[in-house]
Amino acid sequence: MRIGLSINYSGGFKEVAAEVADLENAGLDIVFVPEAYSFDAVSALGYLAARTERVELASGILQLYTRTPSLTAMTAAGLDFVSDGRFTLGIGASGPQVIEGFHGVPYDAPIGRTREMIEICRQVWRREKVNYQGKYYQIPLPAEKGTGLGKELKLINHPVRESIPILLAALGPKNVELAAELAQGWQPIFYLPEKAADVWGDALAAGKAKRDASLGDLDVFASPALAIGEDVEGLLEFVKPHLALYIGGMGAKGKNFYHTLATKYGYGEAADRIQELYLSGDKAAAAQAVPDDLVRDVSLIGPASYVKERVAAFAESGVTTLNVTPIAADAAGRVKLIEQLRELV
Repeated sequence: MRIGLSINYSGGFKEVAAEVADLENAGLDIVFVPEAYSFDAVSALGYLAARTERVELASGILQLYTRTPSLTAMTAAGLDFVSDGRFTLGIGASGPQVIEGFHGVPYDAPIGRTREMIEICRQVWRREKVNYQGKYYQIPLPAEKGTGLGKELKLINHPVRESIPILLAALGPKNVELAAELAQGWQPIFYLPEKAADVWGDALAAGKAKRDASLGDLDVFASPALAIGEDVEGLLEFVKPHLALYIGGMGAKGKNFYHTLATKYGYGEAADRIQELYLSGDKAAAAQAVPDDLVRDVSLIGPASYVKERVAAFAESGVTTLNVTPIAADAAGRVKLIEQLRELV
């Protein structure tokens, strides 16, 4: 199994870059740069490309609605070039709170737009003249929608690779099916190995049945928190605010993907309570309402022997990359955790 991690949303990536170089030496395989309503991911990825040599770089994720498909393809090709072929394009729909609330763009048709974006990106990377008349994207723009002066163009530069790996962050069954059909990688959130087949098995099977063999096997990226030691049980509390934020605060009642996922995992009553508290403004109580068992289920926290067992469970369920969040007080602690995990996988 490969080992990855995501850098912090709010951290200054100049400081983070030095740590990533140390993590690379410790055995890290891939680093993800998130993009919420923070610094953009592309600046950090370019900076990391110059400061690292081996580790793969991934956007985790570029939001679907905030860049045109052609710009997304150009950006991926540029990042793949400056990293000497080490880039993975992670894309996802994000959610209406960010897309409409921060960017002012309608959150519509995430599945259809994702499919069309993937198809256009691959056309750009093959250096074909882009001609795509889809439901959501029309390139060139038809005359009746613009000036009529648009013309078919192809990428000027020659990409390092004409097929840059694409990873989809997806939770819902249709999105997961799309990932299994079209993408090289799939990244769920709060992955619980023993329940994964129940939640996503049918969608993955449906997508794989339509998958082009040239894409290879689907890489599955789980994202557990990581702490290894005999006295780390208390660190379960560190994970709870993160779970509470998503289960309780990422969407209104009835429109929260993460609440739905926790319910499917068997934690419906707790999810309702977390959401009630979070939306009322009591974030601390919402975090305390997150069950210890849920944290354990989706994390790698415990003695080395226990973590090794959980790693095996992740692998058995189909996970190929552990995109971990090391819980440590400083950079040296995070490097040590990656070294320990490398021994266990």
